[in-house]
Amino acid sequence: MEYIYAAMLLHKAGKEISDSAVKAVLTAAGVKVDDARVKALVAALQGVNIEEAIKKAAVAAPVGAAPAAGGHAEAKKEEKPKEDEKKAEAAAAAGLGALFG
Repeated sequence: MEYIYAAMLLHKAGKEISDSAVKAVLTAAGVKVDDARVKALVAALQGVNIEEAIKKAAVAAPVGAAPAAGGHAEAKKEEKPKEDEKKAEAAAAAGLGALFG
C-alpha cells in the first residue's frame, strides 16, 4: 500500500511518477524498497488518469451507518441492489487495484 501512497503523493505534488521518484519517497519514509514493485507500479500507472481513478474509488467505497435493531429486515432488502452496484464499480476499478493485491 505504501507504494500506491508514494505515487499518490507524487501526483498530488505535481511531480512525475518515475522509478527514482517513487524510490526516493519510500526511502524517505523508511520503507525497504522492492525495485520490482516500483517498476510494476510505474508501468501500471503509465497512461492512467489518476484523478479519474481517485474519483471512481471514492464512489466505489461509500460508508453507511449500521441499521437500527428494528430495521434488520429492511436492511436486507436494500443490500441486493447495492451488491450489484458494488460489483459493477469493483469491476471498473479492478485493473489498477489488481496490481497491488
